[in-house]
Amino acid sequence: MSTHASATFEVKHWDEKPFNEIDGGPKLTRVSVSKSFQGDIDGEGTLEYLMMHRNDGTADFVGLERVTGRLGDLSGSFVLLHRGTFASGTAKATCVVVAGSGTGELAGLRGEGFFEAKSRQAPITLDYDIE
Repeated sequence: MSTHASATFEVKHWDEKPFNEIDGGPKLTRVSVSKSFQGDIDGEGTLEYLMMHRNDGTADFVGLERVTGRLGDLSGSFVLLHRGTFASGTAKATCVVVAGSGTGELAGLRGEGFFEAKSRQAPITLDYDIE
């Protein structure tokens, strides 16, 4: 049976740089992000996003984030694969634990989560199991 984790993250650093732009087309950017987590997830996240920005202000993004700290009573690290959208001032994403990425007491971690962010602080949930 899965365990449900709830936490809040805060974006501490956001460094976005374009890497491909064409006239009239969407812009591609790379973003380096650092985050802190409090709650059932407690620790630090290091994240790289690739984003596609449309001319109407919407965007799609994918990313990989290593989270280091505690998940519930267990310590270690794991990697989340993000896939999401940005529209009307809100980023929404699903996050999946990458198989084989857990370390320490989080070895064998698997799970899926979600966040909806309207500011630099937002709630995140993760439903997980340890194999």
